[in-house]
Amino acid sequence: MSGTHSLVVEGLSLGYGERTVIEGLDLLVPPGRITAIVGANACGKSTLLRSMSRLLSPRAGHVLLDGREVHRTPAKELARTLGLLPQSPIAPEGITVGDLVGRGRHPHQGVFSRWSREDDAAVAAALEATQTTVLADRAVDELSGGQRQRVWIAMALAQQTDLLLLDEPTTFLDVAHQVEVLDLLTDLNRARGTTIVMVLHDLNLAARYADHLVAVAGGRVHASGEPGQVLTEDCVRAVFGLESRVIADPTSGRPLMLPLGRHHTQAPAGTA
Repeated sequence: MSGTHSLVVEGLSLGYGERTVIEGLDLLVPPGRITAIVGANACGKSTLLRSMSRLLSPRAGHVLLDGREVHRTPAKELARTLGLLPQSPIAPEGITVGDLVGRGRHPHQGVFSRWSREDDAAVAAALEATQTTVLADRAVDELSGGQRQRVWIAMALAQQTDLLLLDEPTTFLDVAHQVEVLDLLTDLNRARGTTIVMVLHDLNLAARYADHLVAVAGGRVHASGEPGQVLTEDCVRAVFGLESRVIADPTSGRPLMLPLGRHHTQAPAGTA
């Protein structure tokens, strides 16, 4: 059932070769909520998400789904509960949009089971939700970057998992489509109770759409909690090395971060 699964990270250490990226990280993902992970480039956000989805084995620590280690769970079994949209997915050459989105149904197929009306409905709903129905017969490698990103999101939606991990789902999208995708994920969360964990670069979009914000720095969680608790001027300074002003977003009431550069440290003369 959506919103009831527990996803917990305990003492997690991750790295590549001799380089350690994440060390001793603890994280509790609130079930049935939207969590956004933010942090500076190369801080380990994507590495953390890869390990949470079983793609990267930990050097130490555990990722537990309902108390069971994900790295000891068979891949297909895990995929029926937890879905992943990686940062730079690669589609097989020549595959059509419809066929790619249909691959999201693979975890639900048994050894002898056939494609069903339920599978058709799941694919159709995913295409419609991402506004990619008209692309169904097109080859994925013919699409623009933004179109491809929406198709990959459609595949993740067709998988119909109770937990969904997305690594920078707004990559390649213009601002209008970024908002559309985040609205779509919010609809999915509210309608089905799907637990969503996403890595985002845009702090303000993260604060607007997430129920729970996690700021990563130095291989550990620097701060976590509601956006108003996490997105502060002190946190932006510590995590990004950036001076800023944080005000209330006039449309959502959530925190809104205004970065300060060397040329914009004070309001121009004559402005409020």
